[in-house]
Amino acid sequence: MAIRKNGIVVLGAVFVDIKGFPEDIYIPDGRNAGTVEYVHGGVSRNVVEDIANLELRPTFLGIVDDSALGEDVIHKLKNHKVNTEYMQTIPNGMGTWLAVFDHNGDVAGSISQRPNLLPIMDTLEEKGDEIFAEADSVVIEVDMDKDIVKKVVQLCEKYDRKLYGVVSNMSIAMERRDLLQKFDCFICNQQEAGMFFSDDYSEKGQEELQEILADCLKNGNIPSMVVTMGGKGSVYADCEGLRGFCPPKNVSVKDTTGAGDSFCAGVASGLTYGKTLPEAVEIGTRLAASVITSSENVCPRFLPAEFGLEM
Repeated sequence: MAIRKNGIVVLGAVFVDIKGFPEDIYIPDGRNAGTVEYVHGGVSRNVVEDIANLELRPTFLGIVDDSALGEDVIHKLKNHKVNTEYMQTIPNGMGTWLAVFDHNGDVAGSISQRPNLLPIMDTLEEKGDEIFAEADSVVIEVDMDKDIVKKVVQLCEKYDRKLYGVVSNMSIAMERRDLLQKFDCFICNQQEAGMFFSDDYSEKGQEELQEILADCLKNGNIPSMVVTMGGKGSVYADCEGLRGFCPPKNVSVKDTTGAGDSFCAGVASGLTYGKTLPEAVEIGTRLAASVITSSENVCPRFLPAEFGLEM
């Protein structure tokens, strides 16, 4: 399958992730010796770099600061073969995520500051037709400004492009519920799924969650959805009755940051380039496993053929 000029188009925010790791057992109310790392982050930024690491040449519609750090973000994306020609550089264009991890590699606490993404609307108004006409599919953070999400839905319908949704803030994403009927697949975690359907899924096993998800999608007329369950794997379903479970990979965990983003990248890549939903979820699971074994936010380099993608 040939890749169009813009490949998979990804829209969303760029963050600077400040991550602290303890040397020993993490004590929440004490002083913890350890290391602090600064990493390029943001759900969509991670997703687009993960897709690029599959040698799939994606395009990113995002914003960076007019600073050396912003230049570094664009430089790194270009080195990974991401098309950055539609990115903007403005003051305070990036967000910040501050997180402390415990000795198991899980987030013990975090604070984030979101950037203003409305300038992306200007890009869509001016060059949206040019971008989407040469796109293979589109991935967007559902919690972006509603006008941006509406515009993306309109452009996907106009050019018959598949649309995939990922979330960084479910409280905001719930306000876009009516638009999710236009998405081909929505990806979130177990807690977020409970928020989305106004229920508590934290104690649900994979079989029960599959059944609940299939019913919710049918009743809500949402095409398909994948729900990650952390170290327990993931479940998936569509509104036509398909449902299933994908077990996790058994790997040593250092840092779970970015695992959900790489999972999304794998699912979107698989669905874009001819894989079924179960096959795409397997690709996402493999990518997520490759991320959690290091402190990096993204997966290492792979070739498309390693996942059965014949480009």
